Amino acid sequence: MDYTALADAIAAWMRDYARQAGAQGYVVGLSGGVDSAVTAALATRAVGAEHVLALWLPCHSLPEDEAYSRMTAQALGLELHTVDLSAAFEALLAALPPGSDMARANVKPRLRMTTWYYIAQSHNYLVAGTGNRPEMMVGYFTKYGDGGVDIEPLGELYKHEVRALAHVLGVPEPVITRAPTAGLWPGQTDEGELGITYAELDAILAALAEGCTPDVSEAAVARVRRMIAVSAHKRALPPVFHVERM
Repeated sequence: MDYTALADAIAAWMRDYARQAGAQGYVVGLSGGVDSAVTAALATRAVGAEHVLALWLPCHSLPEDEAYSRMTAQALGLELHTVDLSAAFEALLAALPPGSDMARANVKPRLRMTTWYYIAQSHNYLVAGTGNRPEMMVGYFTKYGDGGVDIEPLGELYKHEVRALAHVLGVPEPVITRAPTAGLWPGQTDEGELGITYAELDAILAALAEGCTPDVSEAAVARVRRMIAVSAHKRALPPVFHVERM
């Protein structure tokens, strides 16, 4: 694949989408990972750095996440705007009844979504999502959190394609090679939580899309099929009951 041509095509699509929406730019939440870095780079190519707001929204986040985010912003010529959500997170949890660990963890991306839209609306910008194809297909995102966006530039790209695209967009090498993590808790990694590597996930999803039998264990394929099935609601608009009127 010609990744330079792909970068140009996605950037043109993002430029046209913003123009059609009457928006003047994009908000991108940087996390320190390759997906958000590539999204920010594409937005910059689409509308120019002066029309891209890069946001770092720590919520009891690790220092290295900020370091990688700043590395990305500097490489792309973007100013990194910081809004610390830690106090808001604690205040909201204090007002809520006890809940599960995952429910508490998912408050963080939902607070970030609220902040993205507050800032985007204040500037007449759109919110650019950072989800890639494997994550979207198996539902590895928070509904109305990091999944609450206006546009998904990477939504058709496998993880290895995102990394390849990162190389032609000037994303720093340490960001490209960093182990993917959502930063939900210390030591959390995407592959550890998914229970499968991105290489395996890419291979399984690509094979299923082509109607082929994946060259991996049956247990891994069954796991992926199950994740696709139970997360279908995340990829659809809320269903509306149809009323038959006389």
